[in-house]
Amino acid sequence: MAMHKLIISGFGGQGVMMMGQMIAYAGMMEDKHVTWLPAYGPEMRGGTANCSVIVSDKPISSPIISKANAVVAMNYPSLLKFEPLVIPGGLLFANTSLFEETHFRKDLVIVSVKANDIAVEIKNDKVSNMVMLGAVLSGTSVVSRESLYKVMEKVFVGAKAKLIPLNKLALEAGFEIGRVACAENFNNSDF
Repeated sequence: MAMHKLIISGFGGQGVMMMGQMIAYAGMMEDKHVTWLPAYGPEMRGGTANCSVIVSDKPISSPIISKANAVVAMNYPSLLKFEPLVIPGGLLFANTSLFEETHFRKDLVIVSVKANDIAVEIKNDKVSNMVMLGAVLSGTSVVSRESLYKVMEKVFVGAKAKLIPLNKLALEAGFEIGRVACAENFNNSDF
């Protein structure tokens, strides 16, 4: 696909903005055209947060997304708000650690990721965003894992450099879940 339009959403403090920024930075490293547009609710931590990310082989006319190829819903309010914006046949990455939903739209590919549960298994509940980011990379191929690893080395510097192995582990766990879920969904779908 020449243009990826993603909306990444959740509570403030879930790392939603970082996910979007890392995709945007990786896209720039791959010499692609990129936009990243953040939106915050009234509170930074605990309030709602989302960002729109577009990565394209061609120039982008607007950073506003009215229809997305993929939506990440890290919490239930985000699902309610952004699921309607996914194009038919698009991807919905749902953090089913925080909500069980059996009424997803039937015309979407649903990638259920228990991101918080996996983060706890990895022994750090703060990497749920990296678990989800791995699933998104696997399902969309918006940017490569290699580019994301390079971004990590630029973002996690100084004292934060020690976080790189943990974040890579979380990214890989999510990538595997996304790979399996997308393969199953595409094999079992009508579109």
